[in-house]
Amino acid sequence: MKISRNQTQWQTLIQNQQTSGLTVSDYCQQHHLPTSSFYAFKKKLGLASSSFVRAKVTQQIEFIEEQQQPITLSVGKANVSLPATTPATYLAQILRELN
Repeated sequence: MKISRNQTQWQTLIQNQQTSGLTVSDYCQQHHLPTSSFYAFKKKLGLASSSFVRAKVTQQIEFIEEQQQPITLSVGKANVSLPATTPATYLAQILRELN
């Protein structure tokens, strides 16, 4: 049986979906709404978002930045310690000067 909804009811459904934290697909499935009708009324009511996309986090990962060891140059009695992020061109220049 087809359920007929008025403009105010569709507006309420659309606003409820946006605050629910559910995707349109999940919201429509839970409320027995055709997604095509949902999108059609959203566009008709001018509620379609232009560029914002709601994303749902499905898995969280922990990122641990590994501490890189410094670069140590030893020439004779001199020791030079440089950050691991030192550019190769700079290292080459130092090595040329120490040679």
